[in-house]
Amino acid sequence: MSRSGAYRSRILHITSTDPLKYEYLEDGVLLVEDGKVADLGAAEQFERAGFALGQCQHEPDYLLVPGFIDTHVHSPQLDVIASYGEQLLEWLNKYTFPAEARYADETYAATSAVAFLNSLLEAGTTTALVFATSHHKATDVLFEAAREKNMRLIAGKVLMDQNATTELHDTAVGGIQDSEALINKWHGNGRLGYAITPRFAGTSSVEQLTLAGELHQKYPDTWIQSHISENLDEVRWVKEVHPHISDYLDAYERYGLVNDRAVFAHCIHLTASERKRFADLGARAAFCPSSNMFIGSGLFDLAQMKEDRIDVSLASDVGGGTSLSMLRTLADAYKVCQLKGYSLGPMEALALVTLGGAESLHIDQFVGNFEKGKEADFLMLNPNATNVMSRRVGFSDSVEDEFFVMMTLGDERNIAATYVAGEKVSI
Repeated sequence: MSRSGAYRSRILHITSTDPLKYEYLEDGVLLVEDGKVADLGAAEQFERAGFALGQCQHEPDYLLVPGFIDTHVHSPQLDVIASYGEQLLEWLNKYTFPAEARYADETYAATSAVAFLNSLLEAGTTTALVFATSHHKATDVLFEAAREKNMRLIAGKVLMDQNATTELHDTAVGGIQDSEALINKWHGNGRLGYAITPRFAGTSSVEQLTLAGELHQKYPDTWIQSHISENLDEVRWVKEVHPHISDYLDAYERYGLVNDRAVFAHCIHLTASERKRFADLGARAAFCPSSNMFIGSGLFDLAQMKEDRIDVSLASDVGGGTSLSMLRTLADAYKVCQLKGYSLGPMEALALVTLGGAESLHIDQFVGNFEKGKEADFLMLNPNATNVMSRRVGFSDSVEDEFFVMMTLGDERNIAATYVAGEKVSI
């Protein structure tokens, strides 16, 4: 299939997150050459310049937007999505750890990796920061599958040498050796990147956390991903596991795991001191509204994080989250923000899942909007995917309201087409 083409449609993208700016073309043209954005502009401008509009794929009823970015998701937890009745620590032991243990089977891991990536693309997610399992080979086959699909994916083998089922335990040294081997094989290989991935402080020993920090120091352009302050019982438990720490953030901070390459999911119960240090060190927060509500962990305070100048992106956190759709995740984010006294506007929401997510991951030179030279990951959104949406959009008087309707009522049904590096994805 061709990685070049001309697309004429209504086009919307974020051009700046601070201050928030966006561009909307009622009748626009996106030119793609060799998988990258070659040009963007109004159709009439292209026509005046002698461009034959008839060569475009013309989709006037769709809204063309950049591909969505999910900054925290677990590939093996697709198998436990919608699991009933537990809070975090019980949920991990009852559902997550047994599901992840199945990934010791390489064939199962390989077929599951393809299913996971197909599900992301079906939902319009073209870039993701992913937790694999603690198995070296399962992580390897996830990267293999992502390379085959030419996706921009950052992932890592989970480090956990204590406090989980023995089938998932690695060792402090062995887990780091496996991570380094994966870094050397996959980090910077095409559109792939590696994230050093302690599951969370409670499942890693001091030795493992120390070695993880040293590994990042050796490979400073890798990412770091983990969890922090998701659940109050978890916060108390981590302090029991690591009684020497002053607070939860200190469990990472003292080992060199908190910097501007680090993305921490949840961040609900951070203290004022933790938030200040978090911001000073440049760490990034992944807002996981669906899972935080589903598992009963608490409500993320986006307004407070903005006030503290902490960079925030949006994440599905499947399988605690109940959908890979970033549209559905935005709907939950809006509701959480409302409960915290903040109204999340539709263009700020779009920024969270496109350019803002790219900036959080330091990949905004590659993806996030339609700036010339960036990789052409984009979606055709259908605002008429259901009768209710079609009727409601019929009363919209702006593209802002139209996107708000889709993010409130939408899901995979709105994704008419997904393009990765200029190539339409077949799922």
